[in-house]
Amino acid sequence: MNPTNLGAIFRSAAALGIDGILLTDGCTDPLYRRAIRVSMGNVFLIPWTFLDSGEWPKDGIQFLHRQGFKTAAMALSDKSVSIDDPQLAAEKKLAIVLGTEGDGLSEQTIADCDYTVRIPMSHGVDSLNVAAASAVAFWQLGRKSSGS
Repeated sequence: MNPTNLGAIFRSAAALGIDGILLTDGCTDPLYRRAIRVSMGNVFLIPWTFLDSGEWPKDGIQFLHRQGFKTAAMALSDKSVSIDDPQLAAEKKLAIVLGTEGDGLSEQTIADCDYTVRIPMSHGVDSLNVAAASAVAFWQLGRKSSGS
């Protein structure tokens, strides 16, 4: 919802080799001037679209599953797995699902995803800003083994 965060997410996605970004109708416009500026123009390099698959999250998550994706909700939960879990790295097609700043993802979105993923924190910090969390997730979950 925040154009500064969205621009930073696009910039990280471009820098870290993410294939594309899907947005829900509640998201700010990536072509908003502030989002473009913070992304350093990367909104024009990374393919993106607004999901037009019915009601989010149910229909949207089902759409991703039909496309062959496993889904990873970035959220704090007792059932979450660490971002460095080998099972996540083994997934061939993984969609990383991010929520809004502050509220995060709804319980329904988390329940509909295949994984709930957390970034381990130190010093009692409970979470990162969504833009910072996206960069960590893109780095860790976007890397694929080249077999060497």
